[in-house]
Amino acid sequence: MLETLLSWLLHVGAVASITLLIFYVYFKICYSYWKKHGIPTFKPTVPFGNFSDSILSGKNPGYEITKLYKAFEGHKVGGLYRFGAPSLLLRDPDVIKDVLVKHFEHFFSRGRLFDEEAEPLDAHLFALSGSKWKNLRVRMTPLFTTLKMKMMFWTVVECGKELQNCLQKPANNGETIEIKDYLARYTTDVISSCAFGIQCNCLKNPDAEFRNWGRKIIQPNIRQRVTSMLHVVCPSLVYILKLSLFPKDVTNYFRTMVRKTVEYREKNNVQRQDFMQLMIQLKNKTLAIEEDEDFLQKEADEMKSTTPFEITMDVIAAQAFVFFIAGFETSSATMTFCLYEMAMQPDIQKRVRAEINTVLEKHDGNITYESISEMEYLDKVVSETLRKYPAVVSITRECTKPIKLRGSDVTVPKGMQVLVPILGLHYDPKYYPDPERFDPERFSEEEKKKRPHFCYLPFGEGPRMCIGSVPSFNILKSQ
Repeated sequence: MLETLLSWLLHVGAVASITLLIFYVYFKICYSYWKKHGIPTFKPTVPFGNFSDSILSGKNPGYEITKLYKAFEGHKVGGLYRFGAPSLLLRDPDVIKDVLVKHFEHFFSRGRLFDEEAEPLDAHLFALSGSKWKNLRVRMTPLFTTLKMKMMFWTVVECGKELQNCLQKPANNGETIEIKDYLARYTTDVISSCAFGIQCNCLKNPDAEFRNWGRKIIQPNIRQRVTSMLHVVCPSLVYILKLSLFPKDVTNYFRTMVRKTVEYREKNNVQRQDFMQLMIQLKNKTLAIEEDEDFLQKEADEMKSTTPFEITMDVIAAQAFVFFIAGFETSSATMTFCLYEMAMQPDIQKRVRAEINTVLEKHDGNITYESISEMEYLDKVVSETLRKYPAVVSITRECTKPIKLRGSDVTVPKGMQVLVPILGLHYDPKYYPDPERFDPERFSEEEKKKRPHFCYLPFGEGPRMCIGSVPSFNILKSQ
């Protein structure tokens, strides 16, 4: 009996030793990649590569990328490892421009993997790649023209009036309030109306059903943290394990709500000036082209030449869902940080207030799309807020065709991910002296001309930049 036990233990020990040896040799070979190619790198930790803090302590990988950006000072690119996979960190704005714009056909993929059948709401514009992304982007571009944005602007104004009413009483009483909560309820009202076509009245009722489901989306939980981390450090595991960032009951709620809204409108011929109506028109191929006809006609011609792509209920639900996620939390957070910075610097606050009053006086006191566009100093303040507090601290692109990057001897192979450190660029004193200081004048025309364009990326850049950002329509025209 004892001999049998000893034999078994020796066998197990031998297998474990061989397994460890295989792992050691494997990672030894993997972690020699950048040294062989002459690219600066930092010693990785087996088996986590350069992302051990993110994996072991749950830190946002974007902040680890920011730390590495600083560590690679003096280099245009740096080599990293995600587990055993090499990745390239981009530091130089010209190289970033090449990846995001000039050589976009080599880097159109975000490198995100997901099971569309298991979770249809993951198949949204932000995550898709390849022909599916191109087909959807081409079809949705006409939904974000200036005319369409003006059409929905009344919702922003009406919800703003409700926000003003809600704040009046605590302001009169000198109460201390949690402004982030008020702003989150405001953006929830705006986006629920525009994207889903429902009036949830969160400002009047903080416990409205839609608001509660929205809270479930952003409530931190271990599943979301792990999935978000794996999207950066090992995206293949997301697909293998069929992980989604969002609980199934949440996505089922939104899918059902969109289906009922679309069916009700089509059955009763209900027409509203909102994003949902535009998506319904896109589904039914009745979307009108009213402006910039040359460009939109070019887009229409491109649609004919691309693979057929059907706008289904799930496609509509996925886009509405991601606009809610991207708009509700990021907008309220940006407004909160903006108000915080103005509270800390009353002179900036006074100047913003004076500009608003002056512009509105020219427009008979009316808040319109045009009057907002005339508020140049407010634009600088918001731009500086997005520099200090970008909604996304880093972005990823996956190489789809091998290409040699300028300024280096490295050829990026197919399948390799490249990382763009947005927060690192925004806090680089080379581009923004004294980066911790809040200074809206960094975004005067004179100052903007002094620095490279691609060191400010709050909305991304190129054809995959945020479709809702103001310049996106013009940038797409230039492609």
